[in-house]
Amino acid sequence: MTKPVAPPGPSVVAYLSMEVGLEPAMPTYSGGLGILAGDTLRAAADIGIRLVGVSLLHRSGYFRQHLDEYGNQTESPVVWSPEQLLEPMGPQAVVTIEGREVRIQAWRYLVRGRSEYQVPVYFLDTDLPANSGWDRSLTGELYGEDSHYRLCQEVILGVGGVAMLRALGCRVRAYHMNEGHSALLTLALLEEQTWGKGLANASDSDHDKVRQRCVFTTHTPVPAGQDRYPLEMVRKVLGEERANALCDAKTCIDGEINMTNLALVFSRYINGVSMRHEEVSRTMFPNYPVNSITNGVHAGTWISGPFQKLYDSRIPEWRRDTLYLRYAISIPLEEIQAAHVTAKGALLDEVQKRAGVRLSPSAMTIGFARRATPYKRADLLFSNIERLRRMVRRHGPLQVIYGGKAHPRDEGGKELIRRVFEAAEELAPLVKVIYLEEYDMALAKYLCSGVDLWLNTPKKPEEASGTSGMKAAMNGIPSLSVLDGWWIEGHFEGITGWAIGDSSKPESDPVAEARSMYDKLEYVILPMFYNDPEGYASVMRSAIAINASYYNAERMLYQYYRNAYGGPVRPDNV
Repeated sequence: MTKPVAPPGPSVVAYLSMEVGLEPAMPTYSGGLGILAGDTLRAAADIGIRLVGVSLLHRSGYFRQHLDEYGNQTESPVVWSPEQLLEPMGPQAVVTIEGREVRIQAWRYLVRGRSEYQVPVYFLDTDLPANSGWDRSLTGELYGEDSHYRLCQEVILGVGGVAMLRALGCRVRAYHMNEGHSALLTLALLEEQTWGKGLANASDSDHDKVRQRCVFTTHTPVPAGQDRYPLEMVRKVLGEERANALCDAKTCIDGEINMTNLALVFSRYINGVSMRHEEVSRTMFPNYPVNSITNGVHAGTWISGPFQKLYDSRIPEWRRDTLYLRYAISIPLEEIQAAHVTAKGALLDEVQKRAGVRLSPSAMTIGFARRATPYKRADLLFSNIERLRRMVRRHGPLQVIYGGKAHPRDEGGKELIRRVFEAAEELAPLVKVIYLEEYDMALAKYLCSGVDLWLNTPKKPEEASGTSGMKAAMNGIPSLSVLDGWWIEGHFEGITGWAIGDSSKPESDPVAEARSMYDKLEYVILPMFYNDPEGYASVMRSAIAINASYYNAERMLYQYYRNAYGGPVRPDNV
């Protein structure tokens, strides 16, 4: 390792994330974490904050989802061509894995903001002739194979990310770790800090100097979600000296290196992604000063065409300042309704194209699209099939559109998808239930703008934030949601949407929550939708004015700039 020298030029914040969602044609994301990363980078380009993104290329993507008539999920590899969307960069970097040198190339994607400012995102790639076959696969599959593969990927992202930014001439003032996958960057910084004397001689002062350069956002409200690796595996992958340095820094717990703990130890600023998540995280990590910056979504990406046109005519300032969506409160209700009719029509056309089913434009349409995993409880809506039938007969038709992938090894998530298919069979033809395969950014734009109600039923307290309901609010779609994550802050009963259950209880009671959900649907939401369309449109308008104006990525990034990044990391003309 050569002596680190700070390159010339303005300083940047390096934002490292295992997944980044930028375009539907780039399968470099699996779900909410990646979409959040993409929205963060888009907001940085809009505002003009000097941010640089770093992720892995994922040549094989996440996976393509296939569902048979019973809801059984199978997977196939994603085929895409990075060469058609990304620009290869000349400099290469090297990391050591299991004693071998592994070479890394970077591919660049430029995120263009509304004022033509550009934020570069570098995707790291080990598929190079100089590497062995196995090393070439390390930037292939997102969240693939086993823990050993994952650890090696995290070496590429963390250690390789620091090395690549140096090779590219980036002068980094702060490193922002989006979840613990990139936490090994702290080890790379410690190596730079102890150059000439060795990691074994790292002092408390060295640790603190690394800490002053790092920011950590945790998205994990349960211990099971943290990446942990046996110490012996870490010794094999990283080498004895590096593994000992991690132990000396007190990041080894019960014989495992915990990536969340590593990030906590070496970060000067730590935040959860909602007010409630801060509370949960402070309980999980009582020795660390956890703050909160609630997530937001990128308005320009998630507001549908009909609503962009409406906002342009009524509040054109929203294009340069998303806070102006607050003034949506003055938009006539009939214009909200007209924009929604157009957006809903586009969704129903897409459903017919994908599933061959024509849904009714006049029927109450509920959307539920999340990663298919047990804690999100996609089947809570079907806890009482007979009651669903009864409320539909009493008030009017109901149709439900689902989307979401289960991880290939998540049998609980796959069972949930099958349960939705079984419920669809039980409820037909009175209630139409559609599960669309291959849920991605493109489909999300249709769903989050075209349904009439967004349903969210996570098991408390396992929803760190959630952003799907925020995307819906951008298009005037109110939520019916369990009071967890961001909804505790965004919920105003009957104004921005409706709550499932009681916020005073820290953990879920599935029986009580199912009853609450049915009560709201049967006695409040369906009657309002069918008998008081102006009242329903008023809730839609408030969802825009109150929720969309605040829960956006622009506000979120300003908070990071002021509270976490701590300095002038913007162009002079912004």
